[in-house]
Amino acid sequence: MKVAIIFGSKSDINQMQGAAELLKKFNVEYKAYILSAHRVPEELSKKIQEIENEGYECIIAGAGLAAHLPGVISSQTILPVIGVPIDAGLNGLDSLLSIVQMPKQIPVATVGINNSFNAGMLSIQILSLKYPELKEKLIKYRKDMKAQFIKENSEGVEF
Repeated sequence: MKVAIIFGSKSDINQMQGAAELLKKFNVEYKAYILSAHRVPEELSKKIQEIENEGYECIIAGAGLAAHLPGVISSQTILPVIGVPIDAGLNGLDSLLSIVQMPKQIPVATVGINNSFNAGMLSIQILSLKYPELKEKLIKYRKDMKAQFIKENSEGVEF
C-alpha cells in the first residue's frame, strides 16, 4: 500500500500535510515530492514513471494558481489521481475549477479547497477495495468517528 503526494511548491506544505497525517494514521506508506508541471515537467514525468515502477497505487496532487499539476499527472498515468485545489489568492476557486474541469478521458478526482485530509481519506477508500486489513481499519475509524460525534453532541447546544 503506497500513495504518492505531489505538490508544486514549498508554500503548499501546510495545505498538503493533512493527507500525510491521515496516511500515517492508517499505516499507509507514502512519499511526498515537490514538483512543478510548469517549471520542471521533465522531472515530473520521470517521477511519475518511478512511482509506477515502485508499485504506488494512488497519487494525491495539490496545486494552486493555474493548478495544472493534477491533470498533467493524470495525463501520464492510469493510477487514480486525487486533486487538492490550493488557495493561492482567489479563495481557491480558480484552482478548484481548473482541477475539476478536466477533459473527458483524463479524470482527476477532486476534493475541497485546501482539504488534503479528504484526499488522504479518498486514497484510503480506494486502497481498501484491495486490502482487507485497511478496509477493517476504515470501518473502525468510521464507527469511532460516529461515536465521538454523538458523545460530543448528545447534550444539545446552548446559545
